Amino acid sequence: MIDTRVRVLQGTLELLILKTLAWEPNHGFGILRHLETVTCERLIVEEGALYPALHRMRERGWIEGEWGKSENNRRALFYRLTARGRAELRRRHAEWSRLVEVMTLALAPAAG
Repeated sequence: MIDTRVRVLQGTLELLILKTLAWEPNHGFGILRHLETVTCERLIVEEGALYPALHRMRERGWIEGEWGKSENNRRALFYRLTARGRAELRRRHAEWSRLVEVMTLALAPAAG
């Protein structure tokens, strides 16, 4: 059987986190589960990449965290987008859309 899973491309994890948190606040493991679910478990996000990204994003003011209880009744840090984070999400989403458009053109069969 062919493995159809892919690893997160460098530079895209923050966009994926921002988009996930645009839906609702969530804790780290919840973010991982959401990304697995929406990609039909094809996207591989390593915890070793997720938590440093969340830390960087908090330092940049894109997200903020608040302690709460997870669905397992465990203490967890729930992250949510800030206004700055929403603006960054719009910027990065537009940038990604342009990249996809250009890559689609570049990879299209040559006319001729």
